[in-house]
Amino acid sequence: MTEPARRTSPTAEDVTPIHSSSRLGDSPRPRSLDLDEVQDVAAARRWTSAVLSGVTDDELDDILLVVDELVSNAFDHGLSPRLMRLHRSEEPCLVSVEVCHASTQVPVLGRSRLGGHQGRGMLIVNRLAKDWGVTLVPHGKTVCAEVECEP
Repeated sequence: MTEPARRTSPTAEDVTPIHSSSRLGDSPRPRSLDLDEVQDVAAARRWTSAVLSGVTDDELDDILLVVDELVSNAFDHGLSPRLMRLHRSEEPCLVSVEVCHASTQVPVLGRSRLGGHQGRGMLIVNRLAKDWGVTLVPHGKTVCAEVECEP
């Protein structure tokens, strides 16, 4: 896995309002959602479905599972400010899910166990994503996962 590019903490200019009608494919810029404003994983899923176009239902299901896990981790282990970004590239066709927050605790691959209700999130991300990684910044981190899609 290659070293992720250095990212900076999100600013107000990075955030696209949740009610934006713009679809991800309409702009080369990533679409951003202020997670502290919505405070809900389900809202992040709805927003992802609304802005993401041109992927199959199966691909969308995989992307939504990755969103679930990364956003849940941000709410469970992260600190404000929290931000999610989506970006789609065409060559190769990848959807990048980035979640930024103000905690430097690095996610780890847990163990899948019967009866366990936690610890499997990053295993799911690891299985579904082509690649994933963490970029530490002075006041937090960005966790990024790339999910393949058909061109």
